[in-house]
Amino acid sequence: MENAPAARRFTPTALMLGNLVTGCSVLAPAGMLPELASGLDVSIHAAGLLITFGAIILCIGSPLTAWLTSRIERRTLLTTTLAVLAFGNLASAFAPDYTSLLAIRLAMLAVGALYTPQAAGTAALIVPAERRGSTIAYIFLGWSLAAAVGLPLITFIASRYGWRAAYGKIGVLGCASFVLLSMRLPAGLKGVPVDLKTWSEVGRSRTILLLLAITMLQMSGQFVVFTFMGPLLNKLTEAGPDAIGMVFGIYGVCGFLGVVFATRIVDTWGPYRTSVLFTCLLLAGIAGWAAGAGSLVLMAVAVAIWGLGFASTNSMQQVRLVAAAPPLASATVALNTSVLYIGQAVGSAVGGLLFARELLHTLGFVAVGFVVLALILVVLTRPRPVAAAAA
Repeated sequence: MENAPAARRFTPTALMLGNLVTGCSVLAPAGMLPELASGLDVSIHAAGLLITFGAIILCIGSPLTAWLTSRIERRTLLTTTLAVLAFGNLASAFAPDYTSLLAIRLAMLAVGALYTPQAAGTAALIVPAERRGSTIAYIFLGWSLAAAVGLPLITFIASRYGWRAAYGKIGVLGCASFVLLSMRLPAGLKGVPVDLKTWSEVGRSRTILLLLAITMLQMSGQFVVFTFMGPLLNKLTEAGPDAIGMVFGIYGVCGFLGVVFATRIVDTWGPYRTSVLFTCLLLAGIAGWAAGAGSLVLMAVAVAIWGLGFASTNSMQQVRLVAAAPPLASATVALNTSVLYIGQAVGSAVGGLLFARELLHTLGFVAVGFVVLALILVVLTRPRPVAAAAA
């Protein structure tokens, strides 16, 4: 663990770039649904099931793999996970049909479920406690970059060169991230082993269970719309691939800015107040999408506001869970990632049913309902004055 200062200094960046690869791997189908549908000769709804089924695998795999691998040294664990993601994306580029692509995706994400929670847990091992919140938020910038840069590029590449080229580029990025993390992450890092007693302690904590419910509701609301954002923009405003890519870019850039701002204020504001702020931005953005559906300008503005909150809310959830019970962090961060993916599965499934029935305006209002419930729970988890510093 006592490696060169430069190596330690760049370790959070290496972990963050791994989240970029993970985010692109998870979100990629959302950026190229029309190309996948036409190239594989399936409906857009069926193409969207790549996200739904992938999210189901992720939500099961995250806590299961956290339990099975908690005694494995972190560099070995995280670099192996990145290698699987890189290979899975490269293999996806050569998938002959929809069934093969789905099988490759599910196998890839069963292992990929490890990366995000273990990267957050590893952050707690490499920085002092007073910098833990901002470091975890920084590592989650990778997901913001996946939306800010990854999705627009995926949309651009897929619309011009096909979906296979897009998967190939993600695979190459995964290889580069694997090399960087192998060079920068110190050897010998191990977290607290996760056992059945750990899960029992998590289940008895009302605060942790409420925090997990917040994550699920936030993600469910977002993925009702996000999964089908491209086709929705096309059907509601007749936007083409370039305009859709621009909206994805706005979403991601604002998400990046939101996480940067959250990283700056969380150590002084505290995770609770920061979480309230960004959940309100999330709600305002999705409500703006629902109210402005049909106008590309209004929907783009709404996406910008929504983007400010989308990644920041989740990074704050991670920070609050780690602070609520530091000894249980390996389990709670894994469970948070799991319920995040449950939210993705629920949201994309609900959105898919509404989209298939041409209830295009209804999607936005259903999304608003999920996020309103999340905000109510955020308020209910307000820390007591004596515990405010630990919330």
